[in-house]
Amino acid sequence: MSGHVHITGRVIAAARALVGVSAADFASAAGISTDTLGRIECAGSAWITEKADLCAAQRALDHYGVILVEEEGGMGAGVRLKFTRSDTRQIARLEGEGGVAGSDDAP
Repeated sequence: MSGHVHITGRVIAAARALVGVSAADFASAAGISTDTLGRIECAGSAWITEKADLCAAQRALDHYGVILVEEEGGMGAGVRLKFTRSDTRQIARLEGEGGVAGSDDAP
């Protein structure tokens, strides 16, 4: 993988389909409006060039546990899940327990 991340509107749409989230939920996780997300997705296979949009897309991909698979060996770019479905269910269960969130740092 190269040092520069290439994300396109189609990759974003594929990521949303993979994790099964709405445009509104993805945009919220990215910290952008649904109109901005729609503009990005409508650009199709054009790379996202604006740094703010690129950072926002990466933020949402990270939030939903999606990783990019870059073009390589004659194969196109894509997305995959960072965690197995079992891991994802466990994380959702733990995050949904409620209570006060504490520091992850152990003494």
